[in-house]
Amino acid sequence: MAAFGHTFPFYAGPKPTFPMDTTLAVIITIFLTALVTFIIILPGIRGKMRLFWLLRVVTSLFIGAVILAVNFSSEWSVGLVSTNTSYKASSSQWISADVGLQIGLRGVNITLTGTPVQQLHETINYNEEFTWQLGENYAEEYARALEKGLPDPVLYLAEKFTPNSPCGLHGQYRLAGHYTSAILWVAFLCWLLANVMLSMPVLVYGGHMLLATGIFQLLGLLFFSMATSLTPPCPLRLGTATLPTHRGPAFWITLTTGLLCVLLGLAMGVAHRMHPHRLKVFFNHSVGENPGLEWNPEEGGLLSPSYQSTAESPEPQDIPLSEASSKGCCEEEHPSVPDHAL
Repeated sequence: MAAFGHTFPFYAGPKPTFPMDTTLAVIITIFLTALVTFIIILPGIRGKMRLFWLLRVVTSLFIGAVILAVNFSSEWSVGLVSTNTSYKASSSQWISADVGLQIGLRGVNITLTGTPVQQLHETINYNEEFTWQLGENYAEEYARALEKGLPDPVLYLAEKFTPNSPCGLHGQYRLAGHYTSAILWVAFLCWLLANVMLSMPVLVYGGHMLLATGIFQLLGLLFFSMATSLTPPCPLRLGTATLPTHRGPAFWITLTTGLLCVLLGLAMGVAHRMHPHRLKVFFNHSVGENPGLEWNPEEGGLLSPSYQSTAESPEPQDIPLSEASSKGCCEEEHPSVPDHAL
């Protein structure tokens, strides 16, 4: 509806953009909420166990948050270059811009930011995502990008990851993403089992699951590195520069967390062999609550308890009595036989 001189007084402004990936924001919010909840109940724990308990909670939440966050991250391989390049196919004018490329396990993200942002009477600030996860068709997303008329640098990079591109990047990164994501989900399940077992008197098996968590993370990194190195790198030329790619923050933080889990699992195994009592104290599992229950470090704690039978248990010792009481008891048990006159 027109008003005031046949003009429209209300126009849809630019869409607000969130400063980070919404999925990562949700994951971080969930784990931070859990951390704050644990910190609130921290004053209810007495003595040195408060510090031990806080250390365990922070470490466990950090490992779980990292495994989930990197699974949805788009920064496994990244690249950034400042260049002078053509803007659109319908124009011969060039722009100065920063072109970024982020490759994740589920797709690729391409950014184009002008330097300065206002050029050619336009705001040059693009952030486009193309996915190849299950249920998504990368070729259709690329076709929609062509219909929208996105800038040349965005379309050029997106075309390199299409299934029909001679570079072969689509099959290479799609295969690496699917299997690496599956391995990370297995690592997340191992982390859940480790938390359950560490809250029970089976600490050695909790350490084993923590070790498995780190091993699966390292296996995911190994598979991703091998799958993305099967073909020679494809040059990405943008105007006067070439866009180089390298391992991103998600790759390195996964490597760090995997090594941390392996070291913690090995440390728990050594502590279980050398100082099992101290390990139980660190995890707030008291030893000897049930005197009729013995635990053997070789058997994995209280998972396989051995009970002492009555025959094997030592006989109870009598409490020493006074001499008078002892004599009275002896006289009652062995009554004296009266002497008979001959």
